[in-house]
Amino acid sequence: MSTPPASPSTSGSGIGTTLVAAWPGIILCGLVALAATLVNDAVPLLSSMLVAILVGLALRNFGAVPTLAQPGLKVTGRTVLRAGVVLLGLRLSLPAVAALGWGAIVVVALTVTCVFAATLWMGRVLGVPHATTLLTATGTAICGAAAVAGMSAVVQSDGEDDDVDEGAAAAIASVTLFGTLAILLLPVLVRALGLGVTASGVWVGASVHEVGQVVAAAGLVSSAVLDVAVVAKLGRVVLLAPLVAVLGVLERRRSGGRATDGAAARRSAPLVPLFVVGFLVAVIVRSVADTHVSADVWGWCNTVATFLLTMAMCAMGAGVSLRRLARTGARSLALGACAGVVSAVVSLAGVLLLVR
Repeated sequence: MSTPPASPSTSGSGIGTTLVAAWPGIILCGLVALAATLVNDAVPLLSSMLVAILVGLALRNFGAVPTLAQPGLKVTGRTVLRAGVVLLGLRLSLPAVAALGWGAIVVVALTVTCVFAATLWMGRVLGVPHATTLLTATGTAICGAAAVAGMSAVVQSDGEDDDVDEGAAAAIASVTLFGTLAILLLPVLVRALGLGVTASGVWVGASVHEVGQVVAAAGLVSSAVLDVAVVAKLGRVVLLAPLVAVLGVLERRRSGGRATDGAAARRSAPLVPLFVVGFLVAVIVRSVADTHVSADVWGWCNTVATFLLTMAMCAMGAGVSLRRLARTGARSLALGACAGVVSAVVSLAGVLLLVR
């Protein structure tokens, strides 16, 4: 006799039980994210996502993660993460990006392509694990920790020595360190090279890693440069969705051959992850409704997106073993340094040739 399907009440009870089990871990991540946000408010150079992942690392490696929190950490590291990426799309207005002109758009696209390809190649040369290489490439080419968070949802590890959470921690440390150095160096170089407002803004926006770092670096030059830099930076963020979608497909194909149920996984998984579709819908909403909605509303959405991603960084950090991370620490930082140099050089060359 075949087993009858679960009744709606039974299914609902199962979902309810899962949610109840997840709350302690979700609350833990929320409290850490709140503390990290307050630290960022007091010290803007300290990214809230970096602070959260460091707290998660400390909790894991000092044995302070309670067993009760484990289910919620998994939910936060997956579901809350993807919700944050979707809301990230509300930062972007396509007409604002297009207003920069074709030269600036080419510079942005060229920089992202060259940085991503060069980082993948350098990762193989340096012997950096696949997940760390791919996440460092994404974080440097697109938008720092937020891009690392988005790509971590689809990247596949190569085995025991290639953990995705550890790769994310290494990538975030890298983009934070070298993005911070860019804040100090680029304003000096902009003035030394005598670049105009548009050229300066496009260079900073196309080369510096985090949105917050772009704001800091461009703000040290002038408010006019800041306006251009932020739009150029958001042009890079637009490319997050297609990059994650394409890499998600390639990663499933790459890992499917080794997995016993790879074919079934490929059949059941959507060709484009649903959170990527949600991100694109959010971009369209912002582009259409940008001038019809109060700036305060968009600002609030951005704050929520950042908070959710910060929660996810805590969960990600709580899955990282420092002993294993230390094995590739120096190589990971070297990879991040090389990627940062490629980003600055390619974008500057593009600006000098294409932007006036």
